[in-house]
Amino acid sequence: MQIGIFTIGDVTEDPTTGRVPTEHEKIRNTLAIARHAEEVGFDVFASGQHHNPPFAAPANPPVLLAHVAAQTERLILSTATTLITTTDPVRIAEDYAYLQHLAEGRVDLTMGRGNTGPVYPWFGKDIRQGIPLAVENYALLHQLWREEVVDFKGRFRTPLQGFTATPRPLDDVPPFVWHGSIRSPEIAEQAAYYGDGFFHNNIFWNFEHVQRMVALYRERFEYYGHGKRHQAFVALGGQAYMAKNSQDAVREFRPYFDNAPVYGHGPSLEDFSEQTPLTVGSPQEVIERTLSFRNWVGDYQRQMFLIDHAGLPLKAVMEQLDLFGSEVLPVLRREFAALKPADVPEAPTHEWLVERHRRGEDPVPGGTEGSQAWIDAQEHAGRRGA
Repeated sequence: MQIGIFTIGDVTEDPTTGRVPTEHEKIRNTLAIARHAEEVGFDVFASGQHHNPPFAAPANPPVLLAHVAAQTERLILSTATTLITTTDPVRIAEDYAYLQHLAEGRVDLTMGRGNTGPVYPWFGKDIRQGIPLAVENYALLHQLWREEVVDFKGRFRTPLQGFTATPRPLDDVPPFVWHGSIRSPEIAEQAAYYGDGFFHNNIFWNFEHVQRMVALYRERFEYYGHGKRHQAFVALGGQAYMAKNSQDAVREFRPYFDNAPVYGHGPSLEDFSEQTPLTVGSPQEVIERTLSFRNWVGDYQRQMFLIDHAGLPLKAVMEQLDLFGSEVLPVLRREFAALKPADVPEAPTHEWLVERHRRGEDPVPGGTEGSQAWIDAQEHAGRRGA
């Protein structure tokens, strides 16, 4: 089990002091958080991608992640979202391959469409074409990373003829890709088609919805011949806030929850915690709640926690990381390892991907079903609804 943290980079007023950090402070704090995450024993650090205030998350995440790579030794560097719809696949292919070399392979990505509608016209795209953009752009990215010379003609960008993306992926193995979605079955289908991972960033959603989305991905992963459904690569999101006792945790976190850009001004903290993965309480409560996620989705490979949202000051975030490192991470790793069947793979790493490539076992998109299967898949996903 890989356990990590992610940031969406929101520059939010601290509701207990009224202070708003500057963008510079937020960016420097993000670096400090990433370094400390490695120090306390997390496996993964991920950043969102935003192009608009109030976010100071990078518009080009490899800039941040390359800097973090230079200051860490073990941490896997990822994205909470790489905007596959509005970022040119050629740019993604080259930037992340370069990052892969700088980080000695400690890189993977989460593809997503984002949740900020105005971004689409800013980059000359139509939000109504979000799913087709995700499908076509990722098909091109997948090809750019695996073929030395690419010819391509699609609906949404200028054609390519005899094009080679540079640099080539490290060890001729592209970064592992998770496809992130909270509501679109087409994206779960896409992840299954390629044999990639599926990240359900379920910080907003009730258990039943999460179960349906992950079950669809697992079913189609097996359909395309990439393995049994319980062997598919699943990641979940969440947020936790801890204190030594649950009463203090609730008291401290309530003003941040009530004013949070993501989920404030809606259901109460208690209702939201009951319906979603948000856990506010003692370290033991966070352990028990996180272990229960396996009951929703089966054995999974990666658990990510939103760590600095809603105006939490740096001191509080660092204290949360310390509690995770000293009291939560060792128990979660031990318990998840004890529960996991031997035939369920670990989360892919660069070394694991290199070995799979050496054995000639790289997944074939659509298995043996070919391109017609992808057409069928889109019809299948569309019938299920968004």
